[in-house]
Amino acid sequence: MTSSNIHLEIDLGGQVAIVTGGGRGIGRATAQGLAKAGAAVAVIARTADQLDGTVACIEEAGGRAAAFPADVTDQQAIERVVTQVEEQLGPVDLLVNNAGALAPIGPLWENDPDDWWRCIDVNLRGPFLCSRAILPGMVARRRGRIITTASGYSLVPCAYASAYAIGKAAATRLNENLAAEVKEQGISVFALDPGGVRTAMWEALAADPGDEKWLGGVFRRALEEGTCDPPERAADLAVLLASGHADALSGCFISVHDDLPGMVRRAEEIQQGELYTLRLRT
Repeated sequence: MTSSNIHLEIDLGGQVAIVTGGGRGIGRATAQGLAKAGAAVAVIARTADQLDGTVACIEEAGGRAAAFPADVTDQQAIERVVTQVEEQLGPVDLLVNNAGALAPIGPLWENDPDDWWRCIDVNLRGPFLCSRAILPGMVARRRGRIITTASGYSLVPCAYASAYAIGKAAATRLNENLAAEVKEQGISVFALDPGGVRTAMWEALAADPGDEKWLGGVFRRALEEGTCDPPERAADLAVLLASGHADALSGCFISVHDDLPGMVRRAEEIQQGELYTLRLRT
């Protein structure tokens, strides 16, 4: 299935989705993709005007969406928003934990502790709180899906971006653990690696002196060379995962560069061998 016909072949009509970090970039593209496939989409982020822009794009295309400004690291705010979403749109079928942070850049011993921990908070506490808030309803209905935006840096050390690598690795393990807990409840959980995507965050990092000093200009070069993936590629993968086509791969780390149909065909082998997961191989 190609991205050109994905939204025509997948029908998410009647489903309700929450997308965090939905005001721009991957989150906005994902919200638009889900809405185009028929889902009613609730978008969450801290910046209200960006959320309004996402909702406007979806409604102009004939979709249904609503904005809910909130900080994903605020437990009370997230619990309140989930209640509001259910009252306004209906029970939540899909959660996309997309809100993320990358800074600070530089040696760990020079990072401000509060900045470092804020990155962990957004990348780990956010998915935890959002998943915790929607799971009671999913468990009661015995259906639902959770997708968390991961990163290739979940799998390898990322010198001078320690908070990001550690937070994303922890979120990936959270997904695996959660998948094990809900596998008998009809709920599927995935970590989605979007690749290197040109977003406002990526552009800000490319302009940060720390990119050149500590990361060898990796963000700047990707922009100059045009090697970034478009956010729509990650959105298409999210729609595929939302469709149920890959439920046999629950608990797996799935990249936009993977052959998802091929992975589905190998699902039993992948699950038995604990492939596409965080494991120590000896």
